[in-house]
Amino acid sequence: MVDPVIASRLQFALTTIVHIIFPVVSMGLAPFLLYFTWKDIRTGNPVYEQLRRFWTRIFAVSFVVGTVTGIVLEFEFGTNFAAFATTAGPLFGGPLAVEGMMAFMLEATFLGVFVYGRERVGDVLYMISAVAVGLGTWLSAVWILIANSWMQNPRGFEMVTRNGQQVVHLTDPIAAYLNPRFFWMFVHMQNAAVESVALAVSGLAAYFVFRHHVWDNPVDHPEFWETTLKIGLVALLISAPLQVLHGDMYARHVYETQPQKFAAMEAVWETDSYVPEYLFAVPTSVSDILDPRAKEIFGIGIPGGASWLASGGDPQATIRGLEEFEGPQPPVAIVFWSFRIMVALGFWFVLLAFWGGYRWFRGELLEDDLLHKALMASSPLGVVAVEVGWVVTEVGRQPWIIQGVMKTSSGVSPGLTGAEATATLAGFAALYLGLLALYGYVVARLIRAGPPTGADLVTTESAESTTGVGADD
Repeated sequence: MVDPVIASRLQFALTTIVHIIFPVVSMGLAPFLLYFTWKDIRTGNPVYEQLRRFWTRIFAVSFVVGTVTGIVLEFEFGTNFAAFATTAGPLFGGPLAVEGMMAFMLEATFLGVFVYGRERVGDVLYMISAVAVGLGTWLSAVWILIANSWMQNPRGFEMVTRNGQQVVHLTDPIAAYLNPRFFWMFVHMQNAAVESVALAVSGLAAYFVFRHHVWDNPVDHPEFWETTLKIGLVALLISAPLQVLHGDMYARHVYETQPQKFAAMEAVWETDSYVPEYLFAVPTSVSDILDPRAKEIFGIGIPGGASWLASGGDPQATIRGLEEFEGPQPPVAIVFWSFRIMVALGFWFVLLAFWGGYRWFRGELLEDDLLHKALMASSPLGVVAVEVGWVVTEVGRQPWIIQGVMKTSSGVSPGLTGAEATATLAGFAALYLGLLALYGYVVARLIRAGPPTGADLVTTESAESTTGVGADD
C-alpha cells in the first residue's frame, strides 16, 4: 500500500506528464497553422493548403485529447488535494475558471470554422478563425501559468480564518495574478512548445526528404516535405537560441525567488563560490546518482557558470548551499539530473539549428544524410525537454505546494486512504498509457496518409459542402 501523499503526488505527476504533451503540440502548432493559413490565402499555392489541412488534423486530435486529460487534472485538485483546494481556492480557482470560460470556449467555438469552414466563409473570416483558435490555445496557457506561477511565488494575498480554517484571501489581484514569475514561465513555456513542434516537424520532414534524396526512394509530394523541412528549420533557428538566452535569465530569477530550488538544480550543499555549471555530468558511483554533489561529479562544465547564472555575470558569486535551509530538502537527485538533461538538450537544439541553417545556406540541406538522421532522432526530444523542465519546476519546489505557505503533505485530501490512492494511481496509469498509445496510433495513421492531394481536396470540399463534415478530418 502506498502512502496517500506519495500516491497522490505520483498520480498527479503521471497525469501531468501525459497531459502536457497535447497542449505542447497544440500551442506549438498554432503559429505554424497561422502562417500556413495566411500563405494559403495570400498566395493560393496548393502546398500551403496541403500544409494547413495536414497539420490541422494533428492539431484537432491533440486539442480533443488535451481537453479530456486537462479536465481530469482539474478534478484531481478536489479528489486528491482537497485541503489545498479549500485553502487556495479563493485565489487559485479564479484563473482556472477564466481559462475554461474565455480561452477554451474561444478556441472550441472557432475550431469548427477553422477545420470545416474553409469553403463556407470568406478569406477574412477564415483568417479570423485561425487567429482565434491560436489565441485561445495560448490564452489557456496564460491562465494556467498564472495559477502555477502564484504557487511558485505567492503574493497579493493574506491568510484569514473562515469557519475555523485558514484560507487565502486575495488582497491585490495585480500582484497575485501578474507576479514576476508568470512572465518568465509564460515565455519559456510557449517558446518551448514552438521549439518542440519545430523539432517534430523538421524530424518528420527529414525522414521523407532522406528517403527521397538520399535513398533515391521516391515519395509522394516531395515538395510538401521539402517545404515542411525548411519551415521547421526556420522556427528552430529562432526558438532554440531564444530558449537558451531566456533560460539563462529565468535561472537568475529562480535563484532570487527560490534559492533552495536553485541549490538543488546545481547540487550545491555547502555555500560556495565559483560553482561550475555542468552541461554534461557523469556520476562516478551509484551514490553520486542518488546523492549528487557538484564538487564530486565528473563532467564537462563551465567554471563559475552556476555562480554566473545566479548573479547575472559574476563567476565568483556565492551560492547558498542546501544545508543553510531548515526543514526537508527537495529530492535533489531528481532535480539535479532533470536540469542537466534540460540544459544539455537546449544546447543540442541550438547546435542542430545552426547545423541545419549552415547546410541550407550551402545549398546542401536536402542531401545531408547525417543531418537528416540527427533531425529524425531529435524529433521527440523537444517534448522530453519540456517534461524534465516541468520536473525541475515542480519537484524543485518541494516540500511546498505553495512556496513558503503550505506544504504538499498538508494539501492532500484528509479523508483519502492509502488503498484508495493506490487503486486510482494504478487505474490512471493503465488508462493514460492506453490513451497515449491510442493517440500515437491515430497520429501515425494521419502521417502515413500524407498530405491531401488535389483529388482529395476536391472530394473533401464537395463532402463539406453537402454534409458539413470534412471527409479527411
